[in-house]
Formats: sequence, C-alpha cells, structure tokens
Amino acid sequence: MIIRFLKQKNFGLVFAFGALFLFSGCGMVKRFAMKQVAGILATSTDTFYSDDDPELIREALPFSLKLMEGVLVDAPNHRGLLLQCCSGFTQYAWGFINEDADEIEDDDYRQARKIRLRVKKLLLRARNYGLRALELKYKNIGTQLRVDPVSAVAKVGKRDVDLLYWLGVSWGAAISVSKDDTNLIADQPIVEALLDRALVLDEDFDNGAIHEAMISYEMARQGGKGNPESRARAHFKRAIEISKGLRVAPYVNLAEAVSIKTQNSKEFTELLNKALAVDLKKSPKSLTINLVMQRRAKWLLRMKDDLFVE
Repeated sequence: MIIRFLKQKNFGLVFAFGALFLFSGCGMVKRFAMKQVAGILATSTDTFYSDDDPELIREALPFSLKLMEGVLVDAPNHRGLLLQCCSGFTQYAWGFINEDADEIEDDDYRQARKIRLRVKKLLLRARNYGLRALELKYKNIGTQLRVDPVSAVAKVGKRDVDLLYWLGVSWGAAISVSKDDTNLIADQPIVEALLDRALVLDEDFDNGAIHEAMISYEMARQGGKGNPESRARAHFKRAIEISKGLRVAPYVNLAEAVSIKTQNSKEFTELLNKALAVDLKKSPKSLTINLVMQRRAKWLLRMKDDLFVE
C-alpha cells in the first residue's frame, strides 16, 4: 500500500516520510511531515473502495487504520484523518467483523457474542473519532448532543454532512449490537438527529447513502410520523433513484428491515436477486461495498427457511 501511495503522490509523500524519519528529533519538521502524511492518508482511500477483492481490503484495513491512528498522535486536529478513522473503523467493524458473527451465530452463539463485543468496541472507537472531528468546528457539541440533539445538530452545515453521516452510522451500529446496554440504547435520539440533519442538508450524499441507512432506521424509529414501513419504502425508492440502481445496499436493507418483518418471502427473494443482479462494472467507486453487500445477500438467501414461517 505504501508503494501505491508513493506512485500516486510522488514527491509529496516521499518528502513527508523522509522528513519524518530523518529529522524525527526536530519537532517543527516532524509536525510538518506528519501534517503532510495526514493529508495524504486522508485523501488516499479510493483504492480501498474500488477493489474487486474484499478479503484483501479486509486484511489491509487494520494496518491502514493503525497507521492513521499513529499519525493522529502528532496531528490530533486533522479533520480529514479523523473522518477517515471514523468511517474506516465503521466499515471494517460492520462490513467485515460483524458479518462473521451473523454467519456463525446459529452454530456457535458464544463465539458470535464474543465477536460482537469486539464489533461494539470498534464502532465506539469510530464514534469517538467522529465526535472529535465534529468538535473541531462545533465546540462542545458532544455535550450538547446529550442535552438537546436536535438543537445541537441544527448548527451543523452542509460541508460537514460526511461527519454527520459517519458519526450517526457508527453510533447507530454500536447500538444495534448492544441490546443489553441500556445506557447506549438511550443514545438513539442522538443518532436520529444526526441522520435526519444529514438528510436535510444533502440527500444525495454518497449516491444516496443516507437514504440507505434510513431504510433500516425507520423501522426502529420511536414516535415517527406515519407508518414505519411506508417511510422505509420511501427511502428505498429515493436511494434507488439517486444511485440509479447501481448500489446493492438498498435492496439488501429493505429485504432485511421490511420483508422479514412483514414476512413477505416473495419480496425478500426478489429484492435479493435484484441485489445480486446489480452491474458492478457501472459503479467502480462502490465496487468493494457492493461485493460485501452481495455476499450478505447470498447469506440471507441461504437463511430464508429460518427467517420465514411458511
């Protein structure tokens, strides 16, 4: 990965690493070098999410994330790097590690529970990085979110939609794997405020990613207006429209969140088959996540007999 970075960034990264190692005793030069490295790491993630080998990405992510954490020690207020740690730990924990727990739970419940405890820790680490990034611009917002989350997020502008989204997703995912943690479950209104604000500011963010997340969230929202299923389906429709049907997640999320709950096995099968039929070549920047979601679609289809009462 370092070699690929060198090829992509040439002199900037060579100089940064060279300054870092040759002049590590000089505080000013080291800080400058770390700032250069932080900037490169924060903008060099395209190769991760456009790879056709999800297992390779799974194996590479821990090193990349620990490298980012190491650089953050000397560049603690780098927004881009904090965002990448928030999104990176979220995707690693939820897209890969939690999937392991789901797939083995029927055969080894204890091991699945052990894995989910690790997933929770990783997601909370992601959440904390997201909060740190948001507080660089919005002082004390972490405290304000716990007092009045709707008012707290009202001050956040469109330029920070990425932080709202990843903070909300990491926090919400942590709640979803912590059914026995009442203190964390009590944070659900915060997640709701973060995602609602992000949606208002930019519903097109990342090809409809916020709508994708809301498909699942609407089925758990407390006190929402109207019918939860209708709200979830509305988000599904917009996610498909925005992504032009080139993202796998909307189909999988609707199948899991709505079709199973309503015991609509026909729709469940149709949605997952559509997920598997998405032309991955037409959306190269979403290749890795699409492959990960297609793996989940295949697993869900294998589990169909256990999920529906005929």
